[in-house]
Amino acid sequence: MEPSRSSPTGSAGAETAGGPDGAGRPFPGSPGRAPGGSGRDGRRVAFTFRSAVLATGVLLAVAVFVAGTGYRYDLYAEQPLTIGSDVPTEARPLQQLTARLRGRQRALAVRLDALMPKGVYIVIDQTQNRLYLKRGNETLLQAVCSAGSGMVLRESGGKKREWVFDSPRGRFEVRTMLRDPVWRKPDWAFVEEGQPIPRNPADRLDYGTLGEYALYFGDGFMIHGTLYERLLGRAVSHGCIRVGREDLRKVWANSRIGTQIFIY
Repeated sequence: MEPSRSSPTGSAGAETAGGPDGAGRPFPGSPGRAPGGSGRDGRRVAFTFRSAVLATGVLLAVAVFVAGTGYRYDLYAEQPLTIGSDVPTEARPLQQLTARLRGRQRALAVRLDALMPKGVYIVIDQTQNRLYLKRGNETLLQAVCSAGSGMVLRESGGKKREWVFDSPRGRFEVRTMLRDPVWRKPDWAFVEEGQPIPRNPADRLDYGTLGEYALYFGDGFMIHGTLYERLLGRAVSHGCIRVGREDLRKVWANSRIGTQIFIY
């Protein structure tokens, strides 16, 4: 079935309908319009618009050239290498200065070696959530961990207390090593869970949450295990350093009371 065709009589579309060649030329003798007038008017309008755009662009270019862009452009000139006035240019004084600098370098190396922790030590990078077990410059273990989240907990009632869950930064040492540690839940743990703070101390004890081992390094902070190993690598703890089971076993086996811990 062929589509219906609209009648050309009296319609604007009929006046500009394409002839047999589809060129879009008007029918001869269309009322109120000179032959070829529609095409010329369209081209004249298009030419006027393009001319206006071109003229505007030229005026903008001239304005920028005259007023400038506000930037100053200087040619780069490579500067010759200069030697400080305190550096001798003669051979013998230069050799003496070099010898003094090498002696100072050796003295600084000795001081650095003296500051290097003895034996095995632990380094914790809070930014990357990484724990390193090191001996001198040798890395014995690199483990994914979780440091403090930095979140703030505010008590809505009671004493209106506030807790910030940050891990400490600085130099510490292992004070206590606990096997199968039991967590004595502090007040904030119940506030966070929306539960009343218990009066009975036994109700605070939580078994298994800290994993197989815990290395206590002061002020309630520990390196310990976690039930949520899938969250390792994220800053989600309440300030302690959480480590996966297998990595924690290696940290435990290589640590002792007094092992230094550096947290940054």
